[in-house]
Parts: sequence; structure tokens; C-alpha cells
Amino acid sequence: MSTATYAFRDNMTMLRRNLLHARRYPSLTLNLLLTPVILLLLFVYVFGNVMSAGLTGGHADRSEYVAYLVPGILCLTVSMTSLGTAVAVCTDMTEGIMARFRTMAISRASVLIGHVIGSVIQTMTALVLVLGIGLAIGFRPDASPVEWIAAAGLMALVSLALTWLAVGIGLISPNPEGASNIGTPLVMLPFLSSAFVPVDAMPGWFRWFAEYQPFSPAIETLRGLLLGTEIGTKNALLAVGWCLAMTVLGYLWSKAKFNREPRH
Repeated sequence: MSTATYAFRDNMTMLRRNLLHARRYPSLTLNLLLTPVILLLLFVYVFGNVMSAGLTGGHADRSEYVAYLVPGILCLTVSMTSLGTAVAVCTDMTEGIMARFRTMAISRASVLIGHVIGSVIQTMTALVLVLGIGLAIGFRPDASPVEWIAAAGLMALVSLALTWLAVGIGLISPNPEGASNIGTPLVMLPFLSSAFVPVDAMPGWFRWFAEYQPFSPAIETLRGLLLGTEIGTKNALLAVGWCLAMTVLGYLWSKAKFNREPRH
């Protein structure tokens, strides 16, 4: 077999390992998934009337806020599940499994790629579950099949970017608890974006950051695809640009860290 064939086989082996691990130990994934679901229900049924009044200029319409909220919660779900990847990678490092993989006749890249692909698959599954809950409580998207495909592609791209960053975080963390703490900014950024309130409603000194940080363009692009609102060239370009930049940065960072000598 060729080198590419061996590498593909190793990638699939590592992917299968990580998916089996996630199936046997689902508690971490469930805990990370539970938070965005609780936030979705909390903001709809507790704060929904107040938040919708802010969107509509005084008239409370909870269904309108559901439509505004769900795309933001979907992006929050991606950031939450990527944090689980950081913890999983760090666990492999601290338990010595990564050191064992370094001594085996396998593609080194496959060890990381297996984690990344497995995480993206789990994230897309989690997004389907959260979207299903959104539909159950009144979310009514107005997207064509092409727009649904584009939305799924965008979410996969965001997941890929955040997962590579999470892998790097897992490789530098001293323990799984440290990985969870270091990865906190990945979870906090959606709260500082347009996920819950429009950027225009934020203070002027903070608005610039909220508008141009990675999550706001992705959320606004997702809203446009699912709800038919105007996306804007700026948001689309920023969303894709941020994703590509974070993917390349995360990959190079993770590769450099993994190729170093194992911890002692």
C-alpha cells in the first residue's frame, strides 16, 4: 500500500477509537450539551418576553426571540463541545497514551486527526439535537435545501476551527481540569457576541469587539441562511476568514506541540 493509504487507514483507526470512547463514556458530552439546552429554555421561557420586547421595540413576541436565539445557541453548542475535545486530548496526554502512540508505526498526524474528525461528528450530532429542541419550542426556519447545506457547512467549518484550537489547548494543559479552565474563552466568546442581543444594543465602547470577534459574523451568517435575513458580504467573509485562520493556526500549533518530546 502507498503512504497515503496507510495514513488514511491510521486516520480511520484513530477516528473509530475516539468514537468508541465517546460512546462508552458519554457523560462529558452530555454535560457539555446540557448547558446550551438549559440556556435555550431559560432565555425563551424565563427571559423571552423581556428580550423579545427589546427586539421589537416594546411589543413582546416570544416566537420572534426564539428565531433570533436559536442560531446563537447552535454556535454556543459548537464551542461547548469543542471544550470536551481539549479535555479528551489532555486525558490521553496525562495517561501516557499519546506517548505510546509516538512509539508505534502509525502516522503521527492520525492521532490528532482522529480526535478532530471524531469531535466534528459529535458536534454535528449535538447540533441536530439542539435544533430539534428549538423546533419543538417554536423555531421555524425559512431556508431552502441549498441554504440548509450551506448552514451545515458553516457549522462544520466553525467546529473544525474550534476543535483544532481545542486540541492545542489539550496538548499544553497539565491536567484535564486545566484544559477545561484554559478553554474557557472558547465558551465565553459566544456570550460576548450577537448570540443573545443585537450588537447595536451594546455600549459603543464594546460594540466594535462584539461585531468583529469570531462568533458574531458566524451567528449572523447562520441567521441569514436559516431565517432569510440579510447576511451581508462583511459577515460572510469574516465568518469564513476567521474559521480558516483558526483552523490553520490550531493545526500548526497542535502539530508543533505534539511533535515535541512527551511529558515526564
